[in-house]
Amino acid sequence: MSAQPESPRDRRIPGIPHTINAIADALGGADSARFKSEVLAAEEAAVPGVMRRWWKTAMINRVPESARSRMNAESGQSLLSVDDLIARVNVA
Repeated sequence: MSAQPESPRDRRIPGIPHTINAIADALGGADSARFKSEVLAAEEAAVPGVMRRWWKTAMINRVPESARSRMNAESGQSLLSVDDLIARVNVA
């Protein structure tokens, strides 16, 4: 009997749908409330920009290493680059 090679773990994070409800749900808590407040207060032409900005925040927040990266950035130690974080995000 031979051992099967272990398949590499797909570390990409599933994309969040580009809808107000999906973005708000992914943000959760106070960020969700701030997002909804900004969307509701925005002029029609500004809504897509507000959604894109908060969608990016929600996606980065999903990366397991994002909290550690923020703490490291504040302390100036063991920094994880934005490119490394983005490489783990499936934005398709």
